[in-house]
Amino acid sequence: MKKRSTNLRIKLPVFLFVTQVIFVALYFAFVTYDEHADARFQTNQTNPMHNAIYKDYPIFTDIQVMIFLGFGCLLAFFRFYGYGGMVFNFLTATFAIQWAILVQGYFQFYHNGKIHLGVINLINAEFACAVVLISFGAVLGKTSPLQLLVMALLEVPVFAVTEWMVLKYLRINDAGGSILIHLFACYFGLGVTFVLYRSGLKEGHIKENTSYHSDILSVMGTLFLWVFWPSFNSALTLKGDDQHRAILHTFIGLSASTLTAFALSAMLNKNGKLTMADIQNVTLAGGVTVGASVDMMISPAVAYVLGMLGCTACMLGYKYLSPFLARRCRIQDQCGIHNLHGLTGLISCVAGICAILMADEEVYGPSLYEIFSHRAPVEGDPKLLELKMLVPGLQLGLGRTAQEQALFQVAAVFSTIGLSALGGILTGYVLKLPYLASPPDDLCFDDVLFFEVPADYNAPLKHGNNMTSEDSPALQHQRVFIQLMDNNEESKWA
Repeated sequence: MKKRSTNLRIKLPVFLFVTQVIFVALYFAFVTYDEHADARFQTNQTNPMHNAIYKDYPIFTDIQVMIFLGFGCLLAFFRFYGYGGMVFNFLTATFAIQWAILVQGYFQFYHNGKIHLGVINLINAEFACAVVLISFGAVLGKTSPLQLLVMALLEVPVFAVTEWMVLKYLRINDAGGSILIHLFACYFGLGVTFVLYRSGLKEGHIKENTSYHSDILSVMGTLFLWVFWPSFNSALTLKGDDQHRAILHTFIGLSASTLTAFALSAMLNKNGKLTMADIQNVTLAGGVTVGASVDMMISPAVAYVLGMLGCTACMLGYKYLSPFLARRCRIQDQCGIHNLHGLTGLISCVAGICAILMADEEVYGPSLYEIFSHRAPVEGDPKLLELKMLVPGLQLGLGRTAQEQALFQVAAVFSTIGLSALGGILTGYVLKLPYLASPPDDLCFDDVLFFEVPADYNAPLKHGNNMTSEDSPALQHQRVFIQLMDNNEESKWA
């Protein structure tokens, strides 16, 4: 049987150059500055300190750190796939953000025939990028960069349409993105990995392991994500007390999940030792579980409990659910995104629904109708005038009750899971196309297939005069195999 070519000398440049030409044409045709970046809107009366850059840019830079450093380092935990984890994250993230500016811009910032670009667009585009990178975790080490770019090309529009439908027609509260970011990304990624199931990897892979240094690098990614997660959860909340609560709740939730993760890691290990995978992933669970209710008056104690619950669900998922899904359901979830984003996202959604049901004016005062804007009175309701006296600038609402809003939240959860899983399955079938350079089973989780690597990248680790690594003959065989494939590919284009 003829092996599929994995050489990227022609495929990757063609894809990137073609898409970049298309992007440039679309930017020329449809993208312009918003009023905060357009010089024509600036006059002698304009106070430059009121420009949106001073409000939005600090949060934008925090999310930048999460996207490029946090995710990049976190995904570099495989011993022989450090380049792939960090560099493919860099490549995919940049591509996804460029594409999301166009796609999301059409749905959210398009008027008068143009997409109006400002820093807030970049923040929204980076949320779409985060969705792609979470899904990337499910297929880490088993896909080519070309497959990842195609996945981003397809996932961003599916996400943008789902986001638009849910926000426009269901009108939900989801400040921290538990539904539209974490659940969507999780079930899209699981749909992709379900279709890309590799029977040859059901018993594991010799390179599917970590090293001392790769684990340290991955924990650095965890720390970047941990430190900047409050900015992620509070970026699109209402400024003022809402954003203040979002930051407080996120920090408390993360702190609770971190302490719980250390306790459970030692308790569930037969030797009573800490497991690095738990520190790298489970400690972050609290940031997800507070997401749906992060700007609500849930109390600091509830944020703490949510962090503990999310951590416990995530830990048990890694220990028991992930092996079951791989063994019984053909879902090879490489980074355990179902545990960190799926299970915790569902807990967050339940907490958000409970918070909505319990929200009333006694707790929130008149600001209830700002936070839950769809519960504000409709036009013609006498209460609207009364509220506008107390809350200047209050927008018209839909007059929903707490129970009605909660039902719409439930509908959003199921519709998001359904659309994302369907989109992931269809994307998976596209990624199976031979042209997309999918790596063979024996060369998964190895940088040598797609990178020029140093001669000693897989050298045996030494302690004194004792070698403590895998046997080198297998590694030599892989190098010969790669060289033969490259030679065959080059001869086609000679």
